[in-house]
Order: sequence, then C-alpha cells, then structure tokens
Amino acid sequence: MSNKEFDIIIFGATSFVGKILCDYLVNEHIEPNLSWAMAARSELKLGELKEALGDNARQIPVIVADSANEESLQDMCHRTELIISTVGPYALYGELLLKTCAETGTDYCDLTGEPQWIKRMIDRYQSAAQASGARIVNSCGFDSIPSDLGVKFLQQQAMQRFGSYCSRVKMRVKAMKGGASGGTIASGLNLYKEASRDPELRKEMEDFYSLCPAGHSFTVQQHDVTVEYDTDFDAWAAPFIMASINTRIVLRSNALVAGHYSDEFQYDEAMLTGSGRKGEKAAKRLARGTRLMAVVLGVAPMRWLASRFLPKPGQGPSLQQQRNGSYHLAFVGHTDQGEEICIELTGDRDPGYGSTAKMLAHAGISLRRDVDKGEVGGGFWTPATAFNDKLVERLHEYAGMKFELQSISGPAAITGDATQSSG
Repeated sequence: MSNKEFDIIIFGATSFVGKILCDYLVNEHIEPNLSWAMAARSELKLGELKEALGDNARQIPVIVADSANEESLQDMCHRTELIISTVGPYALYGELLLKTCAETGTDYCDLTGEPQWIKRMIDRYQSAAQASGARIVNSCGFDSIPSDLGVKFLQQQAMQRFGSYCSRVKMRVKAMKGGASGGTIASGLNLYKEASRDPELRKEMEDFYSLCPAGHSFTVQQHDVTVEYDTDFDAWAAPFIMASINTRIVLRSNALVAGHYSDEFQYDEAMLTGSGRKGEKAAKRLARGTRLMAVVLGVAPMRWLASRFLPKPGQGPSLQQQRNGSYHLAFVGHTDQGEEICIELTGDRDPGYGSTAKMLAHAGISLRRDVDKGEVGGGFWTPATAFNDKLVERLHEYAGMKFELQSISGPAAITGDATQSSG
C-alpha cells in the first residue's frame, strides 16, 4: 500500500496537451478512486485551467513546480507515486524531472519523440532508476504506443496461431487526419540544431539500434523506406515522419523482450499513398518533401525562419479538429516458415493531441494500477515491455482505439475466423 498523497501528478498541466489530458480525466474518463493533481510552474495559469475545466475540477489539487527548480521537483516527487510529464521539448526541459524521478523511485511516463534525449537519459539514469525502483516509460503517445503495442499484439497473435513470432513486421499508415503539432515541430527543430554541431549525434541518428542496450547482438540491416511499391497492400509507400522514433522504440522492445521476437527481427514504417501512377507521384512528392525538410532544418537560418512561421509549442489543432481526427494503421508480419499475419489498429481523434492525451492518461493509470513492481522493476522500459494486456483493454474500452486481427495465412495457420478484436 502507498503512503503517498497522490497516485498521479500531471506535470505540465497548463501545456497544450496537458490541458487536453486534464480535461479528459476531469470530464470524460473519471477513473474510480484515483487521487491525482495538476502541476505547472505558474499558479495563475493553474487557476485559470481549473476554472476552464468547470465544476468537476474544483476538488483537483494544484501544485506549483518548475522544471528548472530541483527542490520543487523533489517536493512534488515525494508526494506522488507517478508523474506524467507533458513538458517538452524534453531535450530542453525534461532532464531534471526525469533525474529526480529516477533518484526518488517515482514512476514516470511522457510522450517524447526525441530518441537522442531518451538515449542520453538511459545512459545517465538507468542505474539510478534500477536502484530506486523508478519505472521510466518514454514515448507513451502517438509516438510510440500504436507502433509498439501494435507489434506486440501482432506477435501475440502470431505465437498463438503459428507457434512462433514474426521475424519481419511492417507498419503502414493507411489514413491519418489531424492538425499540426507545435510541440513535435519544436522537438524536431531542436534535434537538428543539436545535430548540426555534434558529429557523433549525426552518426547516432543513422543507427536504428541507438536505443538498444549496450552489447546487443543485433546486426541485421533495417529497411529505410523511401519510395517503393508495397505488394502486401498493392499501393505505393513513402516515408513516414514518425518512423524515426517508432522504429527505435520497437527495436528496443525486441531487445528487452525475454527471448526476443527474433535475433534477425526487421521492422519498418511508411505512409501508403495509393496505387497506380497517381499513388506513385504522391509517394515521390512526399519523399522529396521529407528530404527537403532535412536539408532545410540542417541550416541555422532556415531553422530560425521555420520557427517563425510553423506552429509553436502550446499551439495545435482546434477542439473540433481534435475530435474530427482519426488514424488507421495496418501491420503485416511474416515468419521464417512462410506464415503471414495482418492486424489493423484504428483510433478516433487526431493522433498528435486528442488521441495522444488519452493514451498518455491510460498509460499512467495502467502503470500505477495494472503493472506489478515485482514483474516490472526499476529502469527504462518501452510501452510494449512495461505494460501488459490490461493497457490494450483500457485503450480499447476508454480511449477509442481498436486492435483487430484481420487475416492469417501459411502452412501452420490455425483455420477459422481470423477476425479478433482486442476487446
């Protein structure tokens, strides 16, 4: 039993995604017997948030803490079992809180999509987290819960039907509708700023295994999608901007899963752009745009110009855009014996904010309530290795997400109805 005052504290409650998350917990999903509080550096903004959230928020405590003030972060950590942080870019504002959680034994979840920062944090604080019992789970939003849990769900289905995991898995974005994310843009700008003055980081950005534990034995070359015709979907495929972080998280999961999915495991992600000449042209346009963006962001004056005109942290889609957003992902896996399995994952609301806020909320709740510390101890985990099936059940029941088996084929496939839902 806990002696802490709170189960969860939302740190960065007055940020754009923090407000959405708090509104969700206050007015949409009221988790039974959950003690939680809202924290940020401005008492005034916390008061304004409580007022905006309405009558249901009157009893929610507020805590003033600053990401640059270690004493305030220590005080906050001593009051709670778990902290959900929405304060990014994390490479600029996230380290001191994560360090404090690792040292005080406070569980932690965030929504970072910054692989270079995750690697630095693992290198610096893994030992402290293991010693204190703090369970650190990064990337609990659209980066990278759908990818990581999607692969895990597919592999569970493959093991059930084929008796083995798939050694090759791909994820394809079939449809996605949502607004531009100022926080994601700021994180990207900062990454390219860091890389422009650090050759080691530029080298790290080319390493798909950068988040795998030191001494890993994986050597198989990963596939980086540019423009190609995908015969599994009879459609053209182009680069997917989130593949950089998602692929590294999934490969880290493969390293942390007992026995691994496969020592030769391969994983890649891409956007589907349609079939025929029209689909090919769309894929080439998207690929050119991706390459151009990388070139532009590598130049300091262009980064400054981009920061002037693109959405900034705290800016994002309107409430209507969030609620009208959606996404549809498909995963195909192949075993070494020739079996094939396909699952699909769908989500309501825009992926970067509306759906991410729900994922992050349930990740925190699930880590607090569903994951035994005797089974998952202190250290840095991925969503697929930290959470059990209860998080998938929560996402299905409360967060508008569905994980569904679509088809299976091959010599070892168990016959019967292949359609199965996570619910």
